[in-house]
Amino acid sequence: MSIATTDTSCAVVVTFKPDITALLTLLGQLNKETDFIIVDNGTPDIEKLAESITVYERCLDLLCLSENKGLATALNIGINWALENNRDYVFLFDQDSSLCDLFVSRMSTAYIEAERQSVKGIAAIGPRIINPQSMRQTPFKLFNRLLLRSDRAFAKSKTHFVADFLITSGTMLILKHFGAIGGMKESYFIDNVDLEWCFRAKSMGFDLVGTDEAVLYHAIGERSPSPLVRTGIMAQHNPSRTYYSSRNRTHLYSVAYSPLGWKLRDMVRFFLKSGWLLVSSHERKQYWHYIRSGIRDAKLLG
Repeated sequence: MSIATTDTSCAVVVTFKPDITALLTLLGQLNKETDFIIVDNGTPDIEKLAESITVYERCLDLLCLSENKGLATALNIGINWALENNRDYVFLFDQDSSLCDLFVSRMSTAYIEAERQSVKGIAAIGPRIINPQSMRQTPFKLFNRLLLRSDRAFAKSKTHFVADFLITSGTMLILKHFGAIGGMKESYFIDNVDLEWCFRAKSMGFDLVGTDEAVLYHAIGERSPSPLVRTGIMAQHNPSRTYYSSRNRTHLYSVAYSPLGWKLRDMVRFFLKSGWLLVSSHERKQYWHYIRSGIRDAKLLG
């Protein structure tokens, strides 16, 4: 088994109205190590940014969607491009992430080490996430345990960890298993797309592994003066985005392959977060409308 190289791997960066400075920083980092493509989700006047984006030698394609078709659809388009171009591994990125040095090499090496200890195989491996605003590390979470719910060693490794969930950005998908697991759930549009896919992969017996051998700097949600948000305990999104979060998590509560431990804990978390938004936000009416609509529409998802 060979470490991922330009011939065997590529990266997919999904964009929507990107901060061009942050995006070009990420693309410059990727350009040092691997081929990549960008899937743009209907950014107005994307052609004005195209020249800056495609100047990189290893940028193989810029796929511009006519409208915002959602994160899941954009990811599937990028992953299918990788499959059609005979790539074995694909790295997924949001537009505002930043990488440690030698990110691709470190992730590839971590996969090779962990794969030797996996029974059925590793579906995906993710880096340690650090919030650049607070420098808080995100643990690799486990949902079906009352104790040791995060950062449990994978095969007694000091740098690899068992995970029930990996966020999209920075994750390395192993494409030989993608056909069995299936693509991202496009009806989810944006929120909990990674959560649902991870639950599905784990339910089939595949491993998800987190590693400390590579670091991704990434902030989840929007900036907020709230200490809960600043410390990374809670993510905050605008009211309309809350519709998708409420709808998709409610749907996941009814899905057989969602871990029971996650369902129980997330129901409590959802109740507390919703209450916090409705009490503390000046946009409480909008939040209430979108939370209620999301819960109602969850039954419409297949």
